[in-house]
Amino acid sequence: MNERRLFSGPDSWQTLRHRFKWPDPAGFNIAEACCDSWAKLAPRRVAVIHVDENFNEKSYTYGALSDASNRFANVLRGLGLERGSRCGILLAQSPEVLITHFACHKLGMVSVLLFTLFGEDGLLYRLQDSGAAALVTDRDNLEKVLNIKDKLPNLKVIFVIDGAQSGTRDYWADIALASPELAPVAVGGDDPALISYTSGTTGPPKGVLHAHRFVLGHLPSVELQHDFFPQPGDVSWTPADWAWIGGLVNISLPSLYYGVPLVSHRLAKFDPDRAFALIAKMKIRNMFLPPTALKLMRQARVPKDVNIRSIGSGGEALGADMLYWGKEALGVNINEIYGQTECNLVLCSSATVFETRPGAIGKAVPGHEVAIVSSKGRELPAGETGEIAIGTPDVGMFLRYWNQPEKTAERFVGSWMRTGDLGVMDKEGYFTFHARDDDVITSSGYRIGPTEIENCLTGHEDVVMAAAVGVPDQVRTEVVKAFVVLRKGAEWQGLEAELIARVRSRVSPHVAPKTIEPIEAMPMTTTGKIMRRELRKLG
Repeated sequence: MNERRLFSGPDSWQTLRHRFKWPDPAGFNIAEACCDSWAKLAPRRVAVIHVDENFNEKSYTYGALSDASNRFANVLRGLGLERGSRCGILLAQSPEVLITHFACHKLGMVSVLLFTLFGEDGLLYRLQDSGAAALVTDRDNLEKVLNIKDKLPNLKVIFVIDGAQSGTRDYWADIALASPELAPVAVGGDDPALISYTSGTTGPPKGVLHAHRFVLGHLPSVELQHDFFPQPGDVSWTPADWAWIGGLVNISLPSLYYGVPLVSHRLAKFDPDRAFALIAKMKIRNMFLPPTALKLMRQARVPKDVNIRSIGSGGEALGADMLYWGKEALGVNINEIYGQTECNLVLCSSATVFETRPGAIGKAVPGHEVAIVSSKGRELPAGETGEIAIGTPDVGMFLRYWNQPEKTAERFVGSWMRTGDLGVMDKEGYFTFHARDDDVITSSGYRIGPTEIENCLTGHEDVVMAAAVGVPDQVRTEVVKAFVVLRKGAEWQGLEAELIARVRSRVSPHVAPKTIEPIEAMPMTTTGKIMRRELRKLG
């Protein structure tokens, strides 16, 4: 299991960085590295343990994942899909998510990550923008897909994993009839692998196109934040949706790469007691837990039979109290991590190597160059506030934004990728996050852009203008609050609930405003931009 490890064991951070050398990124292929290589070496080794809502278990070996993904790749190929074709995956955590990714990657196709929480508007934009030719989903999500199917001329085929309906195909029936023998396409580390949509403050969501090598880029941080992962007996899990880069690559795909059993379990809504029960039953030792999940777990009783070895957490800052609780209640150092969809896991804490400092994210991970820079891309000295930036090229960095070359160009200045996050680095290399320099809302680990929310609200006949901002929340870091200017004569009574429900159903529940406030006029700049900082003062 340890043959793939990049680090042999604890050493000084400076030594780990100095000695680090990437394996050949050009030869990295996700399906080969995380599935087929193990299927050839140890086909009966357990890869995934799926636990259903009643806590019944079903194990999937590497051999089974390889066989199913070969067969599904042949199904896709038989339908005319080929290198570069896009396939949407609209599923909760399940083995079918992984099988579909691997099948796509064996053909040189591009998989598209889609949240099951998305409503029709959210799905329509992403499927239209990506030009997805295929989609894999389940019965729970099929209706909203069928409702928008007529607006998706590129979508040739819809697969349903739990029973097909008219106009769709039965995922598992097709797999059963297909050949397990596959002649895969030659795919390397720089070839496109997947698209994950991320929100911004201006314009629609951006499709972040990643190459196969980006999974390799996550591995140094995974090993270090999980105390030199893997160790004998490790079993991993995250409650984070695999349609999010954090859920898919912060621990899930790396676990398969290292041969560590990965628990798959669908949580419609995070329940800390259920999470602890799952951890105890499945003997889970390694987890990626967003701060919101940890805050909720802190309020629950910790069972005596949990044996957690490591926790990585990121997306929001953890305070000293949470770090202390992790040590006292769980017996583990919670290591913080930092990254973005465009280039992830570039900073982390590693308590077995250096002292964790509450309030600081950690240090630059070996293999990644991170600095604080000015708006012109000039590297700033220790102690000076600026923008957190990632050096280029980087193994884990995105290829480009899908169909948005101008937005891609805006991301870079000199030899740095801009993150849009303001922070500071001290003389010992600790980074501290200060604030975003844009208006993205951070809530429960999600980065939420206001544009989709505002477009949805202004689509209502009574709303003239709308703006969404984040307001502080003790558990979620921020919650979404919207402000609306109503048409003359509109009745406010009952409209707030109607508008919140509109966003929940048409975009996604996780971006729906907690509250909406009507105002007489929207604060605007002389150039016609909404002054969200003024709205935050009203929050």
